[in-house]
Amino acid sequence: MEISANLLLMGIIAIVSFMAWNKPGLQEKLLMDPYRVQQHKEYTRFVTSGFVHGDMLHLFFNLFTMYFFGNVVEMRFISIMDYNVLLGQGLFVAFFLLGVIISDLPTYAKYKNAPMYRSLGASGGVAALVFASILYAPLRDICLYGILCLPGFILGTLYLIYSYYSDKQGKGRINHSAHLYGALFGIAFILFLEPTVALQFVQQISNWKGLF
Repeated sequence: MEISANLLLMGIIAIVSFMAWNKPGLQEKLLMDPYRVQQHKEYTRFVTSGFVHGDMLHLFFNLFTMYFFGNVVEMRFISIMDYNVLLGQGLFVAFFLLGVIISDLPTYAKYKNAPMYRSLGASGGVAALVFASILYAPLRDICLYGILCLPGFILGTLYLIYSYYSDKQGKGRINHSAHLYGALFGIAFILFLEPTVALQFVQQISNWKGLF
């Protein structure tokens, strides 16, 4: 029986998040602390920060999104690897972890001299999964909070614009930078992995009846 890499990642993230809530000291060791990374070379935080969350809602939203988009991307990667499940799942895990790491690089550069700054969550990797899925199926509807449903390429574009301007304003506790760069990484990775997806993406959008 094959075990889904996406579901396995979700399980690990949930377990680590729950453990960290019960042991604040553990969460402090795992979250992204750019200042400590700079001063003490704690580079593992680029990975571990993606496995802890601020609260139950934060965790639920990321896992919920992973469930619906991660499985699609995992199956695509397996097919790319000529249906070698192990290789496909390895690629999937690497993709997700790279999304977490790369999405935190701008945060690190911006806050490496700010001792009080902290961030946590798998949002960078999750954003990479969502935008990979959008490239593969741009016309598939994505529903925001189960209310507003739009084709993925439209909602994705709006999301990128929102994340960009929210990051520039620097308001609130959400790390919009991680969302933005996680999404951009997801797009870049898929186009590097399968350049023909770009043409397929354009063709699908050009045939969308909503344009007429």
